[in-house]
Amino acid sequence: MTTTPSQAQLAQAQLALSAASRSSFYAGMRVLPKAEREAMFAIYGFCRLVDDIADDQQAPRGERGALLDRWRADIAALYRGGDAGQAAFLAEAVRHFALDEADFIAVIDGMQMDVAADIRWPDYATLDLYCDRVASAVGRLSVNVFGMERQTGVALAHHLGRALQLTNILRDIDEDAGIGRVYLPQEALAVAGITPTTPEAMCADPRLDAAARWLAPYAQEHYRQAAAILAAKPKGHLVAPRLMEAAYGRLLTRMIAQGWAAPRVRVKVSKLALAFTALRLSLLG
Repeated sequence: MTTTPSQAQLAQAQLALSAASRSSFYAGMRVLPKAEREAMFAIYGFCRLVDDIADDQQAPRGERGALLDRWRADIAALYRGGDAGQAAFLAEAVRHFALDEADFIAVIDGMQMDVAADIRWPDYATLDLYCDRVASAVGRLSVNVFGMERQTGVALAHHLGRALQLTNILRDIDEDAGIGRVYLPQEALAVAGITPTTPEAMCADPRLDAAARWLAPYAQEHYRQAAAILAAKPKGHLVAPRLMEAAYGRLLTRMIAQGWAAPRVRVKVSKLALAFTALRLSLLG
C-alpha cells in the first residue's frame, strides 16, 4: 500500500474529521492512544463521507450510486496496492490494525440500500441486515483498533452496532420520514394495526407509539448482550464502546419513558454528560 493521498483527498478527509469533533463520537475517541485515535477518526471520516452521499437528497440516485461504486473501487485498490484515490487516507489504519476489506464494503452496501430506493417499512430481516451493514460493520472495523480479541470483538460489534442503530431509528422517526424513509419494520406496524400508505400518514397515526414500543425491546436486548460482553472485561481499549453503550442505552430509556405519541420531542445525547462519563470510564480503566 504505497499510495499517497492528494491534497484534495486530505482536505476531504479533514472535513469529515472536523465533523467528528462536533459529534458525540468524539468524546469516546479522544481518550484513545494517538495511533488508535487517528485510526478511529479515519474510519469515522470514511463513514461520514459515504453517509453524506446516501443522504444527499439533491443528487439523482444514479449519481449517488456511481459515487458509492467509486468508493468500492478505491477500497479494492487500497487492498491491492493500486491507486486508492479518495480512500488513500485509510491506508495507515488498514495497515496498522489489519482492518477487513469486507467490513468497508459492507458499510457501502448499507448506504446503497438507502440510495437504491427510500427504505420504507422493511421486514425485520431486511432491517437487521441494514443495521449490520451501516452499524455493526463499523463496529467490526473498530474492535480491531480497540485491540480486542476478534471473536469477542465481532460479538460486541454485532450487539452494540444494532443497539445503537435501532436507537437512532427510534429517535429519528420524524426526521427520516421527512426525507421519505421509514425504518420501522412491517411487523411493528402490523402489531400496531397500521397499514402504511405514506411516511407522513404514518407519523400522524396515533398508533405509532405501539409500533415503536414493539421495536424498542430488540434494542434493549442488544444493549444487554453488549453490556454482558463488556462486563466480562475483555482485552482492549474499551472506554469508547462502554461510553456509547451507557449513553445511548440511557437515551433509549428516556425515549421509552417519554413515548412516541405526537407531537414527538427529539431526545438528545448531552455532550457534557458524555464528557463526564468518558472521564469516569477512563479513570476506572
